[in-house]
Amino acid sequence: MRRPVTDTSTLTDPEMILAEDSKGRRILFLQILGVLAIVILSLWLTGMLDGDRLAQGLPAIGVLVTEMLPPDFGRWRDWIDPLLETLAMSIAGTALAIALSLPLGFLAARNTTPNRIAYQIARFVLNTLRSIPELILGIIFVAAVGFGMLPGVLALGLHSVGMVGKFFAEAIEHAHPAPIEATEASGATRMQVILHGVFPQVFPQFADVSMYRWEYNFRASTVMGMVGAGGIGTELVGSLRLLDYPQVAALLLVILGCVTLVDMLSNALRSRFK
Repeated sequence: MRRPVTDTSTLTDPEMILAEDSKGRRILFLQILGVLAIVILSLWLTGMLDGDRLAQGLPAIGVLVTEMLPPDFGRWRDWIDPLLETLAMSIAGTALAIALSLPLGFLAARNTTPNRIAYQIARFVLNTLRSIPELILGIIFVAAVGFGMLPGVLALGLHSVGMVGKFFAEAIEHAHPAPIEATEASGATRMQVILHGVFPQVFPQFADVSMYRWEYNFRASTVMGMVGAGGIGTELVGSLRLLDYPQVAALLLVILGCVTLVDMLSNALRSRFK
């Protein structure tokens, strides 16, 4: 019969490994229980566990769907320009985000930032821009520069900097140190180290993040019309206000088709960059 273990210093290597493995499993089990408890509490607080309320809402959804059928594409010619505006906003906003995220990403990465102060400032800027929703930024810029696509581009671009810059910084921090050290050993300047030791390694990740963000910005730009920033969202909001649900359904289908095309184009571009 094996005696109970009270002092780990008396354990042999296999026993120590088993004891540490058992302790790790207990800790993991407690962590999973904690996460499940938080999830269940969140579901309860938000009403997701209210079966009666959800059951009452299903018939209303069914009625709304029947009112949207069949979709009304009668004004499809009037939607071409707003769709082009939406596409232009998403491209311009993504380009603005990439242009601002590149320097901020290198400043926010521990292995390329010049000092700790620059690192903290860059991280603070990224966290600030990421914490403000694009709709709120849209309202602010509409009040500042007026209606149209410009506030939409500024809102999408600056909000995207928070996420794109963060992903850029993480990709830079995970760059392999060997090319960086080799470039530094050759007497290269800091900018040369970044251009020749870091950038070639992280360019594929930068391209992936940029394409994903373009997809997101196209979807987000469709709702910029809600705050007066132009695009197909203006048509969608107008139809909703008029309770013209067949036209709403047609607009949603058009937006879905455009998002699908953008996704296909984005996948093709990502494969080319690889």
